[in-house]
Amino acid sequence: MTTSTPTRWRNEPGWRVGGTRPLDASKVQAPGIVRMPEGGFRLFYTAVGPGKPYPQCQGYILSATSPDGLDFMLEDGIRLAPRPEVPFLSRRALAPTITRRPDGRWRMYFESRGPATRPTVIASAVSSDLVTWDLEDGIRLERPGDVGGPRYVAMPDGRGRIYCSSRDESAIVSAVTTDGLTFEWEPGERIASGLSELESSGITAADVIPPAASGAAWYMLYSAWQDVPPGTVVPPHPSSDPALADREDIDFAAASIAADMAGYRSRIFSATSRDGLRWEPTGLVLEGDGYGGTQVGAVHAEDMAVVALDDGRYRMYYAACDRNGVWRVASAISEG
Repeated sequence: MTTSTPTRWRNEPGWRVGGTRPLDASKVQAPGIVRMPEGGFRLFYTAVGPGKPYPQCQGYILSATSPDGLDFMLEDGIRLAPRPEVPFLSRRALAPTITRRPDGRWRMYFESRGPATRPTVIASAVSSDLVTWDLEDGIRLERPGDVGGPRYVAMPDGRGRIYCSSRDESAIVSAVTTDGLTFEWEPGERIASGLSELESSGITAADVIPPAASGAAWYMLYSAWQDVPPGTVVPPHPSSDPALADREDIDFAAASIAADMAGYRSRIFSATSRDGLRWEPTGLVLEGDGYGGTQVGAVHAEDMAVVALDDGRYRMYYAACDRNGVWRVASAISEG
């Protein structure tokens, strides 16, 4: 399989996964994708719905499979759920990224949320079949403020790197590992928000394609939010407001969508690098047609996950929100 750096992206019709059952009827977002050894694809995604396992649960990770990467069949059950007894994972598990371990098993890194008073962290779980996941002890990555939206990349030198969002710094940061469990933060920021008005409210995630050959460029896709118009009153988001986060009478999904739809926009941008550390933005690659638009991702496009295809192209799965506040997982294909 020969791949090349994408230059353009084209939205594919419809959506790949939407909320259709008690486990995911309220909100679907933050996908992760992996090619299965026997062929086809498994899409992991973040969801919440009336079928959540306990009242304070704010989301978990579900899955669906597809032979072609376009038509997905939902799988029963929850792949990874929060645990009330684990302080850093008592509320929500989201934004999965999956890698194959040397022993043939799989490891999932994901954003882990506890109470609103506690910063989010990156945790991990392992599986032998991509269906049953066992939470690993401890925290893989943490900072003084929130960290989330991880994407794992296998590097040419044999190490692994996680790119993730540092919410307090409004930037993508990174950490490296040699064993998959112990990470070392790399100095500085990979890319920061605020480069333009379209990126004025922070970066949520980034996925990276390493160079296919020595001397070639690294390629990054990252999602950034545009702030609300001046004077807009934004309702509090229940995951960040301690006064709301633990109230069982609050509909978490409805309250979070109300904040999403208060005038914010999110879009997907690209950047290139010669070393994976110093990045140059290259522009906007995907956006919806706005609050009055008709597209699946009219208002929001974010938290993408990229997979290489056999024909040399790439497919990007991303969280898409339409003008009615309905979140789904959509996809785009690379061209050029």
